[in-house]
Amino acid sequence: MGWFESVAEAERRAKKTLPPSVFNAIKAGTERGLTLSDNVAAFSELGFAPHVAGAPGERELATSVMGVDIALPVVLSPVGVQAVHPAAEPGVARAAAARGTAIGLSALASTGIEEVVAANPKTFAQTYWAGSREAIEARVERAKAAGAAGLILTLDWTWSHARDWGSPFIPPELDLKAMAKLAPEVLRRPRWAYRWAQTGAPPAMQVPNFEGSPGFFAAYGEWMGTPPPSWEDVAWLRSLWDGPFMVKGIVRVDDARRAVEDVGATAISVSNHGGNNLDGTPATIRALGAIVEAVDGRAEVLLDGGVRRGGDVVKALALGARAVMIGRPYLWGLAADGQAGVENVLDILRSGIDSALLGLGRASVHDLVPSDLLIPDGFSRRLGA
Repeated sequence: MGWFESVAEAERRAKKTLPPSVFNAIKAGTERGLTLSDNVAAFSELGFAPHVAGAPGERELATSVMGVDIALPVVLSPVGVQAVHPAAEPGVARAAAARGTAIGLSALASTGIEEVVAANPKTFAQTYWAGSREAIEARVERAKAAGAAGLILTLDWTWSHARDWGSPFIPPELDLKAMAKLAPEVLRRPRWAYRWAQTGAPPAMQVPNFEGSPGFFAAYGEWMGTPPPSWEDVAWLRSLWDGPFMVKGIVRVDDARRAVEDVGATAISVSNHGGNNLDGTPATIRALGAIVEAVDGRAEVLLDGGVRRGGDVVKALALGARAVMIGRPYLWGLAADGQAGVENVLDILRSGIDSALLGLGRASVHDLVPSDLLIPDGFSRRLGA
């Protein structure tokens, strides 16, 4: 479909390309979608305080996250079963490698970690507290053996599946019955159908990073049926991994301190699962500043949620984030044009970051400070004690 100039256009193209069930699975969100909306809208409440002269001729966008050097402060967040395009996770990994950045590979991905690490050595393995300790340890050991650069433990999930606008039909497997039910909407999206027809197989619904490569819903059911972890459990899991370790899903300052002090996390992702968790949780950009203050430099802090342009990245960095993580934007790019579409999204963000640095008179992403922004009274939220 060719080049596009904004993440918004990538979303529009994804909507035109994907069957409604697939597109709505990416949209997701829970209940009224309050958090889903606030994640994006909150960025618009922050303004810039630009300079008009003395700007540097060149700007430095490179940084590092979890011991990995990246060319821009954007990491591709782990997202399960990427059936939006046959390129799937390997295409995403190659796109990130081509633009010099890292990806998180979901435990619920449709591609094994070995193939993804081969496509991009800057891969962080993501896991859940799912199954027995033995099963969890086996997934961690497999990630080590594959050469993953770090481990991400995602903790924010409350099994809230209801959506006021309705949940899409997602079959446990693409058997004849499921394909017959999906056929009318698939036929209205011939581009998507043609892409998969060329592969000779339907989208994979298996989860090869779980033992036995179960179907997505079987793996999800195992996770859902596992009692939630204690902080002692999280510390045990961290003890299995001797490299960089991120706890993802934190929005409270007390949880941030415990992740650093009791668990030994080297990175924190301020995340509400893209509005897919507990609806009514504030936008992550609102919670970011208080968590940065609580962590006080003892771990890297990343922002995940609502990023749609390079200016959003700069706003997050000015409030103390090391980098941001994105999910929906790169999935829209993948749907629009495969690997090239993901690269296109990263190029858009890079250009926007550079433009914002130029306007603010900053030579590097590391020079950004809160005074570069206009922050309205009452914008920030401090959750927890």
